Amino acid sequence: MATAYQQAQREGQDVVRTAILDTATHLLVTEGPGALTVRRIAGEAGCSTKVIYTLFGGKDGLVEALWLEGFARFERRLRAAPKSARGERPPHVTPEGEHGERRLLAGSLADPLAGPPAEPSTPDGARFGYGTRAGSLTDPPADPLAELRAGLDAYRDYALAEPDYYRVMFQGAVPGFNPGPEAVEAAGRSFDLLVHAVRACLEQGLLRGGTAREIADLLWMAVHGAVSLEITGFFAPPESARRYRALYAAVLAPFLLPPDLPDDDPAGVPGGEVRELSYEESVERTAS
Repeated sequence: MATAYQQAQREGQDVVRTAILDTATHLLVTEGPGALTVRRIAGEAGCSTKVIYTLFGGKDGLVEALWLEGFARFERRLRAAPKSARGERPPHVTPEGEHGERRLLAGSLADPLAGPPAEPSTPDGARFGYGTRAGSLTDPPADPLAELRAGLDAYRDYALAEPDYYRVMFQGAVPGFNPGPEAVEAAGRSFDLLVHAVRACLEQGLLRGGTAREIADLLWMAVHGAVSLEITGFFAPPESARRYRALYAAVLAPFLLPPDLPDDDPAGVPGGEVRELSYEESVERTAS
């Protein structure tokens, strides 16, 4: 067990480490890779170069740490996303009410511009894409579609709160940087949260027409493009929030199969039955 003095030293070191990383990220984004020198960072952070070499081993270790820190903050924000952002799922759905519930959920995605209402409280340890027990992959979410939406909103929230780190993580702010195995694993964990959230929707029949990875890829492509434009200054935040929700709603729309389709619809078959769309058909319906 660490002594009180050792704990204080450790906490103090964490504060210094965070300050150095934040300084380095800001210099990198505002002035370019040329500003990312140990001496310059030390001067801006108010520490000695020895401290940076001790904590990170030099510039290469510092760049790796920037990546890891960014994804650690990103993952924490995604995992803290509310479990039930809209609270629209009925407490019990009979077989006769299944289509009514699907219409309700589809309607919530069709009207994204209104934004989410006040969010209900969530139990401690609630996690985006998981059950109510922290880290559990076995407990089915109470409202997986609402949790997916909350996670997508958290993606944008992170990009706006940490634009410098977001650029390091996703926009190649450090030319020639090749993340090591630990950094690649950290990035993969964040994306896995999105895949798990989509899979929960598929397992409860709320989405169909693609695999969890395929749908997650489409969502990621869309939301990354949206937030990249926003943090670059192309759109004002109030309007961006509306457009952002409209964008991911449009991506999800073809995977929310309506219960009653006409016979001439590509998803319908004679006799009023409904078949599941293939991934390619779902994408085609989005583009048409």
